[in-house]
Amino acid sequence: MATPTTLTVEDVLRVNGSHRFAAAMAAASPFSSLADALLAARRIWLNEVDVNGWLEAFAAHPAIGTTSPSVSKWSKEEQSAAISTATDSTAQELAEWNAKYREKFGFVFMICASGRTAPEVLAELKRRYVNRPIVELEAAAQEELKITELRLAKLFSSEPTIPSTTTESLNVQSDKAADRIRIIGAHLRALPQPCANKAPEITGSSNRSRPPITTHVLDVARGSPASGIEVHLEMWKDVSAPPSFSNKDFNGWATLGSSVTNNDGRSGQLMDIVDNVAPGFYRISFNTSKYAPAGFFPYVSIIFEIKENQTAEHFHVPLLHSPFSFTTYRGS
Repeated sequence: MATPTTLTVEDVLRVNGSHRFAAAMAAASPFSSLADALLAARRIWLNEVDVNGWLEAFAAHPAIGTTSPSVSKWSKEEQSAAISTATDSTAQELAEWNAKYREKFGFVFMICASGRTAPEVLAELKRRYVNRPIVELEAAAQEELKITELRLAKLFSSEPTIPSTTTESLNVQSDKAADRIRIIGAHLRALPQPCANKAPEITGSSNRSRPPITTHVLDVARGSPASGIEVHLEMWKDVSAPPSFSNKDFNGWATLGSSVTNNDGRSGQLMDIVDNVAPGFYRISFNTSKYAPAGFFPYVSIIFEIKENQTAEHFHVPLLHSPFSFTTYRGS
């Protein structure tokens, strides 16, 4: 059996510049495997780190295309495809759009750039520039999570986990954290607050404020939200045949995302925020045995289909669970 990996705050700060995230990850270690560390990272980032922590992490990244000697080894590796494919005109346009983005949102454009060319990065920057600030903040947080997961994998590889002398300083950006918080805070205060029982109103052409598939879990035996339940979302990728009652081969599922329910029983983000979800079959699974070890169900999986004419709709698939029963429905 592999020796559990203990992470220090300094180790985690190489992965993610949020001190709150780093402290929580260090406290949660040691981890028996990379998978356990990734699960903890997603839970902490989405459920425990606040907006200030997100902004602190964003500030540890250079703008896409930056070639300063102070840029860390990992950032250089992640941006290598973009930098190597950037022409003079593309680099200039990328710099101009980076500046426009920072002026509008108050933080650096966040994207998991590994394997992406400069034109691809530029196109994504332009696409996201039209987002409402609250939507873009969530998108940036998801990109930071992707980067964090990639770097955790590197940290768990054969590479030593001692702090690097080229770790990015939180001061790599010239603006101060207070300025970023002021800008994004003004955006957040300007947004109308939805009432507790009503979904936020979406206006414009983009534009969801949440992923198209969401869930929450209620413990009906206790009459309270069920927190700490691991949730996985998958999509059926086998185009030769759909999943069916007679088809017992489940090798066609591909994972889209995973999370852990918070104190309100709600999972973190399980997939990207997109205008139109891909049609097809989806499976959402809940690790109920860990939540209720004495219960009847080792896990619960719910399979549902999104049809071609439903791709712009929202699908809320909650679980109402007790040790000896469960039910679900399609919510809104």
